[in-house]
Amino acid sequence: MVKEIKIQNYKSVQDLTLELGRVNVLIGANGCGKSNILEAIAFGSAAADNKLGNEFLSSRGIRVTEPIWMRSGFSKENQVETIDLNVFVSDEKFEFKIRNDNKPFSEWGVIKNNDINREEYSTELFQKGDGFVDYDFEKIKKLFLELNFDSTLKYSSSSHFLIYAIEETSIRKFEDDEKAKVLGIRGEGLFKLLFEMNQNQPEEFQEIIENLELIDWFDGFEIPKDLVFTERRIRIKDRFLEEGLQYFDQRSSNEGFLFLMFYFALFISKYTPKFFAIDNIDASLNPKLCIELIKILTKLAKKHDKQVIFTTHNPAILDGLNLNDDEVRLLVVSRNKDGHTKTKRITPTPVPEGEIPVRLSEKFMRGYIGGLPKNF
Repeated sequence: MVKEIKIQNYKSVQDLTLELGRVNVLIGANGCGKSNILEAIAFGSAAADNKLGNEFLSSRGIRVTEPIWMRSGFSKENQVETIDLNVFVSDEKFEFKIRNDNKPFSEWGVIKNNDINREEYSTELFQKGDGFVDYDFEKIKKLFLELNFDSTLKYSSSSHFLIYAIEETSIRKFEDDEKAKVLGIRGEGLFKLLFEMNQNQPEEFQEIIENLELIDWFDGFEIPKDLVFTERRIRIKDRFLEEGLQYFDQRSSNEGFLFLMFYFALFISKYTPKFFAIDNIDASLNPKLCIELIKILTKLAKKHDKQVIFTTHNPAILDGLNLNDDEVRLLVVSRNKDGHTKTKRITPTPVPEGEIPVRLSEKFMRGYIGGLPKNF
């Protein structure tokens, strides 16, 4: 698993060290930088995969803008500096310095190293006269070999990190995005994955069905055997409907049910990434349902060896967290007096004898743990 990530000079994140568990929840006010944290990690993932073109960045869930605005705007000097990411996977450290010269049509370049003399090599690798040239992988590889560094520029735990932010139109139509790896970040490809699991992972497919029983009306779903090649449809059974009318397809289902189906497939399938994020996990879901969902997804993350970062604005999510479990982390995100994004880990506190425990959601809403707007 990824144990720690250090981010410098990315949007509202000037300098931040994030210590991660298996299940991590970020909560805070609008605009505090939750999504920026996720994007910075995805940016490092793209660097690890050597895919830093704008089309690749967007497909990971990064909101791409002019290079000058991808850096922190707290100082003009930042706008020409590198975006730096240090990733600690188990006991191994990976460092990425990502550059762009801010000129029209320039793309980002990266060099990864552990202890390289930056002053000596940065000009040779990145500059040609007064202009910027794309990074030269052959030169970097040769340099790393000379210095006994790993030149693969990959780290498997997070090289496919994606930020999922499901959109109803994408998930309801069961569209497949062939460019996406298994599941697209907006919900594309769900039918394709379900079909594959039904054919080759029947136990995992059944596990999705069992977890969907969280919905009280749900009585199973199946993929019809008589579908034509171009048809993408599932049959969903409602236990309250009269015999012969129990089935409908995803076009008639509420979006909350489809979101749950997506999440369970994401956590259960062996074809999906090991490390990923879900932005606004509470979207389209009832608050009480959110509590139980987080408990279930925590169990699935452990069972299927997934690592996840959630963002949320719904305090009900917090009541599904067991903070006595060190694999579960709650991080309150805020901006300090200089506007920099910061995080604070919330740990469990003992309840004085004779007092009734206060739920995390109540502590949040009362302002005890931070993360609320302060200007009203």
